[in-house]
Amino acid sequence: MGKRDIMLLAALFAVGAMLFVFFRFNRAEGARAVVRVSGEEYGSYDLTMDQTVEIHGRDGGTNLLQIQDGKASVTEASCPDLLCVHQGKVSRQGESIICLPNEVVVEITGAMEEVPYDVISG
Repeated sequence: MGKRDIMLLAALFAVGAMLFVFFRFNRAEGARAVVRVSGEEYGSYDLTMDQTVEIHGRDGGTNLLQIQDGKASVTEASCPDLLCVHQGKVSRQGESIICLPNEVVVEITGAMEEVPYDVISG
C-alpha cells in the first residue's frame, strides 16, 4: 500500500466517523413508546410517565416494558435469548427494541401530532 492509499483510507474513516456521530447524536428526544405485537399496534405510552407495562406477545410470550426517567427498556422477557432485555434503554426518535420470538417491537416516536385538515365541509 502506498502513501495515497493510506491517505484515502484515513479520509474514508474520518467521513464515516463524522456520519456516525451526526446520525447517532442528532436525533430528537422521543415522546412516546409505541408497542406492536405481530405487526398490530398493542399500545402507545407516554415517556414522561413512569410506568411498567406487561406485553402479551405471540404464543403466550411476555415482555415487561419499563418506562422511567423518559427512557423505555424491556426488563424481563420469556424468550430464550433475552436479547431484547440486553438492548438497554431507548429514548430518541427512531430507536427501537425488538423481541423476535415474541414478535414484540417497541419503537420511540415523537409526540402525537394533529393532522391538519385539507378541506372542511359544513
